[in-house]
Amino acid sequence: MIKLAPSILSADFCTLGEDIRQIEAGGADYIHIDVMDGIFVPNISIGIPVVKSVRKHTQMFLDVHLMIDRPHRYVSEFCDAGADLVVFHVEADEPQDVFAALEDVKAHGKKVGLAIKPKTPESVLIPYLPLLDLALVMTVEPGFGGQRFMADQLPKIAQLHERILQVNPACELEVDGGIDPETSPLVKQAGANVLVAGSAVFRQNDRAAAIAAIRNA
Repeated sequence: MIKLAPSILSADFCTLGEDIRQIEAGGADYIHIDVMDGIFVPNISIGIPVVKSVRKHTQMFLDVHLMIDRPHRYVSEFCDAGADLVVFHVEADEPQDVFAALEDVKAHGKKVGLAIKPKTPESVLIPYLPLLDLALVMTVEPGFGGQRFMADQLPKIAQLHERILQVNPACELEVDGGIDPETSPLVKQAGANVLVAGSAVFRQNDRAAAIAAIRNA
């Protein structure tokens, strides 16, 4: 089953509640929330107050993607704010703190995932795979929406898919970056089952049609 996770990074924050209602009615599975700190990535986006506000206005599954330095310091706060899934970058912390953060999220009864940037090999995730509910492959450099899809990441997605099948078949495989009706068949064929799409959904007048086009391409 292919799941769609529209990223509110591309939404209109003046009408965020309405945008969320539209994607929920349009068949989205997750709400993807990109958190950036200006340190791990060269951009600053949103944080805990926005997650809390979104949680109050929807029962949708909140997929919170932390693009922040030393995420172990904050994962419990995002769990308390209402995240259903907390995903953070393996490159952003020391291994012992990555393990500690994974256990912290699980102790809060939430799902947990790890993300890798385009230059990071999928093999880095091997020690953590048994603990993961989701693995995320970035198909753009993290930090900004609207970037062009990096096709050279497709072999990595396929390789990680094979590792997941061997080690933890219940783990979902998410792809984030440049996903639209043209690129979604490529990542689905490589093994991804959760697709993050920002501008390809929120810059369309008919959000339901945009979601269906990406899911069914």
